[in-house]
Amino acid sequence: MRIVRQLSLYMALALGANAAFGADLSAVEALREGDMKKLVFHTEAKPASDATFELADEAGQGHLSDYEGKYVLLNFWATWCPPCRKEMPMLSALQEEFGGDSFEVVTLATGRNNPAGIKKFFDEIGVTNLPRHQDPKSAVARDMTVLGLPITVILDPQGNEIARLRGEADWNSDSARAVIRVLVAGS
Repeated sequence: MRIVRQLSLYMALALGANAAFGADLSAVEALREGDMKKLVFHTEAKPASDATFELADEAGQGHLSDYEGKYVLLNFWATWCPPCRKEMPMLSALQEEFGGDSFEVVTLATGRNNPAGIKKFFDEIGVTNLPRHQDPKSAVARDMTVLGLPITVILDPQGNEIARLRGEADWNSDSARAVIRVLVAGS
């Protein structure tokens, strides 16, 4: 019965929504179980930071606006943060399943993180599909009121923050995938 209810919610959103705020957010919120109950959808979209961050491998500077046009699951993390490190393989799996024209997982190492240490960590866990971007002065994190790590925010295709999850989460859960699936289907 539960799966039928979730499928009904999914179909209703997929057929009737073309953006998260055009969708029935109460229906999206109903998909949240377990750790995903910490994912809070805002009543109004909030502008994301326009501060620059460093692209991986010294490839220059980036902006969150570079990802406009798709939903972004933006994860603020650090190499010294055990829960952050625990989430990374799950975030990689989300990117593997949903990444494309409508959705992308973006990881942003915040504060002092050695680029070689980030690369080593990604190599050790076999993550090759996530960016190793850095926010060494925490400019993006500060603009977005990131207090503590990990913090994960969801940006809509217009580049606005529509949801936030504080702390660690099971991004490999059926609930997490259902939420992302509905958002991507609505874009």
